[in-house]
Amino acid sequence: MSGIKIVGTGLGVPNRVVTNADIANLVDTNEGWIVSRTGISTRRHLSAGETILSCTLQAARAALAQAGVRPEEIGTCLVATLTPDMLVPSAACMVQKELGLAHDAVCFDLNAACTGFLFALHTTECLLKSSRKKFGLVIGAENLSRITDWADRSTCILFGDGAGAAVVEWREDFPSIEAVLGCHGDDRVLRVPGVETGVRSLISMEGTHVFKFAIQAVPYCVDEVLRRCSLAPEDVDFFVFHQANERIIDAAAKRYNIPPEKVYKNIQNYGNTSAASIPLVLAELQTQGRIHPGDRVLVVGFGGGLTWGGALVEFAERTPL
Repeated sequence: MSGIKIVGTGLGVPNRVVTNADIANLVDTNEGWIVSRTGISTRRHLSAGETILSCTLQAARAALAQAGVRPEEIGTCLVATLTPDMLVPSAACMVQKELGLAHDAVCFDLNAACTGFLFALHTTECLLKSSRKKFGLVIGAENLSRITDWADRSTCILFGDGAGAAVVEWREDFPSIEAVLGCHGDDRVLRVPGVETGVRSLISMEGTHVFKFAIQAVPYCVDEVLRRCSLAPEDVDFFVFHQANERIIDAAAKRYNIPPEKVYKNIQNYGNTSAASIPLVLAELQTQGRIHPGDRVLVVGFGGGLTWGGALVEFAERTPL
């Protein structure tokens, strides 16, 4: 048995708050229409002087401080994102530079859209097993406002910017997160065209198809993670679902009879932040003192690719190696 546990979390969000009224000034929509269909009231967007790197560094520094881990102890740094400030160098390499991580730290970006944080978490677990250093930095960060089609009222209401980070520790006596990951190649339902292709690199989404996909993917991931861990829903302390749509989250909670106090939602404040979604929730839960060492959290993501994933993560106090 070997695996990782989370020892610290942090978040970094832009200062600018964009309300539904602000969106209604751009397209034909209103507060009631947006809230009833998504649960979103506000979202954060980057403004002048803010970058994905600045949000990422804020989240990473907070996670390191909470974990009590020094930058030189970090063996891996993975940034899950589809919207880095630049393609090369990677966001992870810039984090390495700004935080002063060791030169032998493994640093790279990973794109699995909204499931990116879970892909990065599992990859970190695998990398740390063979690493000399046993702490990893896992970050989800997005600048979705940059690739939003502000003429499409079905999508421009959804997306926000920000970053969430987690410091994890690998130990021989920690359980595996038992990650369940999968992909179904589809370039129609949810896509962002590449640069220099002659097509604008803006989010294009068939919302009805994405909703149907999510309704199937979420219970599959929950069931598979519980099966692998030999647990029942009542054995889990918190359920954290990708914050894409409040109706999807509520449907999952109803299906498994999860008490409201075990399902945390912040979509009303941040919207859909893609890869940053899950770590933002984890950071808020820990900051509020609602998650404690030993707690089990079942996390589920789904998004473009199409990708999906689930895992059981535990929280632990920092202990000497």
